[in-house]
Parts: sequence; structure tokens; C-alpha cells
Amino acid sequence: MTENEQLQIFITELRRGSLTLAVLGCLHQSYYGYSLLQEMQKKHIDIEANTLYPLLRRLESQGLLVSDWDTSESRPRKYYIINEKGKMIYKELIAEWKRMQESFESIIGKEEHNE
Repeated sequence: MTENEQLQIFITELRRGSLTLAVLGCLHQSYYGYSLLQEMQKKHIDIEANTLYPLLRRLESQGLLVSDWDTSESRPRKYYIINEKGKMIYKELIAEWKRMQESFESIIGKEEHNE
């Protein structure tokens, strides 16, 4: 395994949980899969469809999202939105994210001063 391949594995691991947080944050308004993908990419969150769609299904099966089919147009679309349980989990994840950010900043800040 090359150093670049190894780095990509670490980056993927680092981003995995962050994507869940980003999806929950975006779904305070209703999106269908492809529109959510575009919205996240517009916000510079690099996510692929083959990562997003299983994540949406998993979050729905965990009871954090609800979905509704819109069949009024020629192409049916499944819209997702965060529900009350999802909002509660999202708030807790944000709080944990902030705690972790402070902790990491104390480590990263020391490293930057020692270089």
C-alpha cells in the first residue's frame, strides 16, 4: 500500500461520522436524494451518491428521518426530512462535535507552535 492510499483510508475514516452529521444538518428542510447530493456538494462536502443513498436509508431505518414519495411529476422522488428524534440526536452530536473540536484544538494548537 502506498502512502497516498494509506492517507486516503485515514481521510475516509475521519469523514465517515462527519457525513452523518452533515446529512442530518442539511435535512432540516426536505430534499430528495439527488438534490441533497447537490446541496452538500455546493457546501463543499465531498460525498458520492453510493455513500449518500445507503446513509439516508440507514438514518431512516434508525428512526432519525422520515421520507415521503412525491409522485406528482413524471419521475417519482423520495423526499427525506429529519424528525424529532433526529433533531434531538443532531443536537447531541453537535454538542459532542464542539467538545471534540476544543480537545483537538488543544492538541493541534500545541503542534503548530512546536513546528
